Amino acid sequence: MAQRGHTREADHPISRNAAVDRFISAVAWLSQLGGTVAVGLLLAAVLVICQMVFVRYVLKGSAIWQHEFVTFSLIGATFIGAPYVLLTRGHVYVDLVPHYLGRRARFVLALLAGLISLAFCATVAGYGFAFWYQAWSNDWHAETVWRPPLWIPYFAVPLGMGLLALQSLAGILALLTGREAPFAGGAGPT
Repeated sequence: MAQRGHTREADHPISRNAAVDRFISAVAWLSQLGGTVAVGLLLAAVLVICQMVFVRYVLKGSAIWQHEFVTFSLIGATFIGAPYVLLTRGHVYVDLVPHYLGRRARFVLALLAGLISLAFCATVAGYGFAFWYQAWSNDWHAETVWRPPLWIPYFAVPLGMGLLALQSLAGILALLTGREAPFAGGAGPT
């Protein structure tokens, strides 16, 4: 019998399924890639801010594209980096209720939270894809001097939320198969 708060893989019928292992590993790799892309976007935003300060205050020039680039980069980093944050349990959550629940109730609560998260992320990804497609097919551009095509920054929403939905699904599978205990915070990628 498993100890309180821990699960054993042998207790679950699909615990040794190679397809589940490959899926969880592939999603973890995609989430890590998203984290790397997010870091790249953040670094690009910092460099562009430095360039903008130099152009505006040293060269006395105008900033035509820098504000938009930084805004789009930060929004993109937020959406695309979110799956990595979920993978590494880097988000903040309050575990007061699970702390006082028994093993079975903690499992049910973790499963319910995972399913709600999956449904939310999939819904936002679907609507985000429709919005991105509309911007792409209608050739929308920002109404600024720079006029970047809006499908590029808008793509961060369906991409990031789609990856977040996949990471939520991987978390649910890890929970259902005993690879992860309910509310096991602080566990990094494996």
